[in-house]
Amino acid sequence: MKKFLDGLSYLRSLVVTIPLIYLYTIVMGTISLLVSPFDRRGNLQHACARLWARLIMTTSLVRVRVSGLEHVDTQATYVYCANHQSYLDTTLLFGYLPVKFRIMAKASLFRIPFLGWHLKRAGHMPIARDNVRRAARSLLEAAEHIRAGTPVVVFPEGGRSIPGPLQEFRAGTFLLAIRAGVPAVPVAIVGTRAALAPHSWHIHPARVEMIIHPPIPTEGMRTKDSERLAQQVRDVIAATLAARRGRSSH
Repeated sequence: MKKFLDGLSYLRSLVVTIPLIYLYTIVMGTISLLVSPFDRRGNLQHACARLWARLIMTTSLVRVRVSGLEHVDTQATYVYCANHQSYLDTTLLFGYLPVKFRIMAKASLFRIPFLGWHLKRAGHMPIARDNVRRAARSLLEAAEHIRAGTPVVVFPEGGRSIPGPLQEFRAGTFLLAIRAGVPAVPVAIVGTRAALAPHSWHIHPARVEMIIHPPIPTEGMRTKDSERLAQQVRDVIAATLAARRGRSSH
């Protein structure tokens, strides 16, 4: 029976969910492009991204719980640092983190029609991991965004954690927070891998959770402190993931 139900769920993903995700991306991406000339601050474009993300999560039968918002001022500037195990992580952040942020994402996403066009027009930042100079330039551009008062979301693992366990956090990412003089906020994402595993088209109905932790100040830190900050943020997220795994095993 379980195999039969899994088969029906997979069929639903291929016939219903995935085509609707493409449709949402085309429609909302087009609207985002149309409003972009009249939206210098990017508020309307961010609203498009937020609706796009929520439509995807609702259609995918993914239920979302957000906790810890009381730890942050959603009008303040932070570098939000999240673990990354699924393509749904970005969707989750756009849909349910109530902050008008920009993301640093791998350059290949910016080549996807409609999605990539929206990312470019909305001021999100591609990072070319295979090119050291371009990657450094991306970090400098992101630091300028932060100094101008724009929050930024980063995935310090450098990409999805294909093996599963939390990977090491790249210290270079945390230079953003240190150089801009803003706190780093650990964001633990739980359950997205179960909803959509890497290299899979099967989106499972699931419960996912986003836990926002208190900001870690960077005041007084220097470049040499980036590794220590990376470890601090990783330890917070790792402890949360371990606690959630322990809870689910009982």
